Amino acid sequence: MAAKLWRLIASPANWCGLGLAIVVLVLKALGLLGTLGLGLAVLAYAAGFVIGGMWLGFPSTQAPKWEALQFSDEGDANEAMGRALSGVRRLTEHNPDNRIPASLQARVLELCKALEGLLDQWERSRGSLSLQDSFHARHIAIQYLPEALNTYLSIPAAYATGKLLDNGKTAQDTFKDTIAELETKVRQLGDDLASQDARAFLLHSRFLKQELDAGGQPDGRLSDGASR
Repeated sequence: MAAKLWRLIASPANWCGLGLAIVVLVLKALGLLGTLGLGLAVLAYAAGFVIGGMWLGFPSTQAPKWEALQFSDEGDANEAMGRALSGVRRLTEHNPDNRIPASLQARVLELCKALEGLLDQWERSRGSLSLQDSFHARHIAIQYLPEALNTYLSIPAAYATGKLLDNGKTAQDTFKDTIAELETKVRQLGDDLASQDARAFLLHSRFLKQELDAGGQPDGRLSDGASR
């Protein structure tokens, strides 16, 4: 019940209705409406609610599917990351009301794939991520990406594509920028692990070369078989 009430309160239709009702009350307070009063304010709210609903969408009585995208960073980190990425992928592929453009949908799915690749790379790597980078890797999958998708899908479609936010961009363009930032960070983490593995490989190759140049013996002598 509380969730339904909150969806009504937070809906753009409700705010449009309240805005129009407040305008009427202000005019009444200024004495510009004569004997007209609260009744007109109620009618103004109803009109604003209908106009806002038709323009930006009416509040739903059902919980949106994306509310299920809430994951905790508890237990095994790999399992938690895997569950979160699976949920993000399912929702993105479902694409409720076609809210996510095809190009952006492909990028979100590719980011999920890149994160899974990073997880596999992390497991087999001989290197390690710093404490801060390991925090980022987990939270990109478990928190940052799901929350970005949740927040974007909670905005009415017309508002997300047609209204500029305080940053001068639409919500859809802002979501694209967020995905780009996450893509950059995932590539950076993968490159860091790869660089550590490459250095470890180079050190091992040099060690082998030294061993072979020394004849395979710690003291530099050739083995008995090689001396014959």
